Amino acid sequence: MTATRDQLLRAAADFLGRRPNATQDEIAAAIGVSRATLHRHFAGRVALMTALEELAITEMRTVLDTVQLHEGTPTAALRRLVSACEPVSPYLALLYTQSQEIDMDATLEAWQAIDDEITALFVRGQRDGEFRPELTAAWLTEMFYSLVGGTAWSIRAGRAAARDFDRLIIDLLLHGVTS
Repeated sequence: MTATRDQLLRAAADFLGRRPNATQDEIAAAIGVSRATLHRHFAGRVALMTALEELAITEMRTVLDTVQLHEGTPTAALRRLVSACEPVSPYLALLYTQSQEIDMDATLEAWQAIDDEITALFVRGQRDGEFRPELTAAWLTEMFYSLVGGTAWSIRAGRAAARDFDRLIIDLLLHGVTS
């Protein structure tokens, strides 16, 4: 059976999540294709990282369409968002660690609509008195991404249990580090 581009991309993302600095040869070997096959689909590491970012954006768009951030309380919407992000969290972790591989201006533009929706959730939560008003909503959005990606990384490294994904992120976002 010939692997599809999407299957290759997802396999490469999985491998790069464990070995972020792997070479194209190592990636090809790990996902079971020749370097020529990998190159035919992704003409170099930048093309691969760009495709991974596009996949992450598509996945996040699906997440946002599913969780309906405007429904229910901001806290309930945030909980739904975190839960729905678990499958895309490895991509976010990878993109955070490999951001030097892609064009930052294009990246910011590509994520803008997604960022705007998440930021709007934090603004609504601040307006409704559920989230701290002294932290900017834009910063809370960045911290959301960082926590989702960082938690995925911690789970992969064996420092956290996968079953705790939601709880770890929600507790830190809603309560900080104070007891």
